[in-house]
Amino acid sequence: MAQKKLLLLGGSAQQVVAIQRAKELGYYTVLCDYLLDNPGQYVADKYYNASTTDVEAVYDIAQKEHVDGILAYASDPAALPAAIVCERLGLPTNPVKSVEILGLKYPWRQFLKENGFACPKAIAFTPQTTLSDFEKMVKDFTFPIVIKPTDSSGSKGVSVLENLDDLSKAIQWADSYSRNKTLIVEEFISRGFPYVIGGDIFVWNGKIVLNGEMSCLRDDNGKSLIPIGKKKPSGLNDIQRKNVHDELQRLVSMLGIHFGELNIEILLDKENKVHFLELGPRAGGNMIPLQLSDAWGIDLVKANVQAAMGVDPRLVLNEQPGCFFTYVLHSHLDGRFKDIEYSDEILPYIYRKVIYKKEGDTVEAFDGAGKALGILFIHVDTEEQMNDFCNHMDTLVRVKLK
Repeated sequence: MAQKKLLLLGGSAQQVVAIQRAKELGYYTVLCDYLLDNPGQYVADKYYNASTTDVEAVYDIAQKEHVDGILAYASDPAALPAAIVCERLGLPTNPVKSVEILGLKYPWRQFLKENGFACPKAIAFTPQTTLSDFEKMVKDFTFPIVIKPTDSSGSKGVSVLENLDDLSKAIQWADSYSRNKTLIVEEFISRGFPYVIGGDIFVWNGKIVLNGEMSCLRDDNGKSLIPIGKKKPSGLNDIQRKNVHDELQRLVSMLGIHFGELNIEILLDKENKVHFLELGPRAGGNMIPLQLSDAWGIDLVKANVQAAMGVDPRLVLNEQPGCFFTYVLHSHLDGRFKDIEYSDEILPYIYRKVIYKKEGDTVEAFDGAGKALGILFIHVDTEEQMNDFCNHMDTLVRVKLK
């Protein structure tokens, strides 16, 4: 029997694990990535230097290699091209229309509103919109407002404005992360639960078989919208958790999502209504699948590969004791990487270190996930201990620059 082939879109440091797992499962791995320095090319069986967002290039590669599945692991930009090519070739996929809705914030907001989900006022606009036109657009909005791109994730390009004084700066920031040059303004949601709820879910045969919600940690050094980790347990009470699970399943069913891992970003308002910020049609970044795999005694990376190949991953959850959280290593200064300094207090609880940099490498000031230096995985016994560590990570772990 011929060896089955999997086309993987993206070979970054966070995506290499999917290539490795596919090879362990016996699949021939074909990698597509336009970055010449991607580490995945040294792991995959075959490498094509092509953009993962170029549908025709991906289609040509998939045809040429006669692949049996395509996986855009932990990649927002590649999710839609993967779905389009899979649909053309009759390979396992979720509906292209649904993937498109999930990947673009304005159609996403329209879908939520039309289908009775809690949703703030939102209007799409372009970077060329004049101040006077913008003022007319938001005349019925309640401040604060949020400005962001319609086609990015991970809080990239997002600004919260109490007034319009910094509007031009916010538009430029959003535009810098926009590929389609369409931005969105929406009302800020006042939270009833203090954290953004993040994490991933896993769907098989249209049913959520893993609810992996966690609380998001944010960087408070002037950039509080940027994720710097996740913690489990999330801290939700039973009513809040049920609301989140029920609305997620309703959303998955309405979109006709058949399978796969999806990244969630949710707010609960003061009435515990569920507000969906994002439901990304791919596994979460910052190695969320590894964190959830540790916490639930499963292998989500393997499950992603199997699902992309049309194989039932047969997830059997075995929730592990204790608390699991991650911390994204980062610097607020440009420089050259030297090392990481850990306090004796936290070091015994760090069970995995993934460091992207080596001594002498260039470090850029942290303004998004792409500037991360690595990720720490930490396991403690109690929520009190976890929360105490989370509140002091900037003193417990220090990035040293030359």
